[in-house]
Amino acid sequence: MEPFIEKTALALHQAEAQRAPIAPLSETYPSLTAAQAYAIQSAWLERRLKENTHLVGHKIGLTSRAMQQQLGVDQPDYGFLLNTMVVAPGSTLAFSDFIAPRIEPEIAFWLAEDVQGPGVTADAVLAATRGVSAALELVDSRIVAWRIKLVDTIADNASSARVIVSEHVLAPHELDLGAEPVTLLRNGETVGAGTGAAVLGHPAAAVAWLANKLADFGVGLKAGQLVLPGAMCASASVSAGATYGALFAHLGELSVRFAS
Repeated sequence: MEPFIEKTALALHQAEAQRAPIAPLSETYPSLTAAQAYAIQSAWLERRLKENTHLVGHKIGLTSRAMQQQLGVDQPDYGFLLNTMVVAPGSTLAFSDFIAPRIEPEIAFWLAEDVQGPGVTADAVLAATRGVSAALELVDSRIVAWRIKLVDTIADNASSARVIVSEHVLAPHELDLGAEPVTLLRNGETVGAGTGAAVLGHPAAAVAWLANKLADFGVGLKAGQLVLPGAMCASASVSAGATYGALFAHLGELSVRFAS
């Protein structure tokens, strides 16, 4: 491993722990490649796994045009989800635990079977899925002022911080995931809206993308894992003292509050 890989993983780890963002990696290392950024993410994961945590799944980011335009990138990325990142619906989180949090609605996939690329299709993902549920992802950037390019967010675990997932699970064939609408709310007022089609045309297509991308590293998705396929609309900035919710047509609703 190149020395700067471990050094940068440690810097991101400390930035999260101390809630003190670092300069964009794309500026510190102008020639940083996506492969090196994923190596930084992997080194950070190894460090996190030594702290009595375990992997529960994966997240895909930047799958919607809205999020790509919001952050100025042109392709998806992915990150890891740990047990310590999962939050129950209705929870209250401390706003001070984060740097510059944003929140976005997603459709969570719960896998019943392993999914191994290459060649994975959306239909194969649906066949391997135990159920889907409403979710909110809290994203946060360990890079100062969200001044990120693709390599920055890749290294920074796809900017993931927390995931709030509903316990209400439906079989994927019970609804049209591409047409499933959601409204994102702040204190009951609409701050965003979208459908599953915003996520690479269909959320299962995003999960297939991830399985095929991971195959490049000899890694597959595992039965029992949670996968977040990406935001259904642009994220909303989080304010202290506010409650955020996602209202789905068929998957129900869930919320999280941020204490001052």
